[in-house]
Amino acid sequence: MKDNGIAISMDGKGAWRDNVFVERLWRSVKYEEVYLKAYASVGEARASIGRYLGFYNGKRPHSRHGGQTPDRAYFDNLPLAAAA
Repeated sequence: MKDNGIAISMDGKGAWRDNVFVERLWRSVKYEEVYLKAYASVGEARASIGRYLGFYNGKRPHSRHGGQTPDRAYFDNLPLAAAA
């Protein structure tokens, strides 16, 4: 990994901010999905968490985005592609 310039540490400048977003996401996943279910198998857990992530990104409003979903906040702010 070193030969390819890949850093595996969170010691870089600003890295703690990246971690905050991941921690917030997993907190939501745990409290709104995982802790409320009793999965019968790993496959069931994977499918259920996948559905939750679709809901989280596409239907669940977020105060951080002014009540928009993450999908809406992201896709509405993409620059328009130049006409070919």
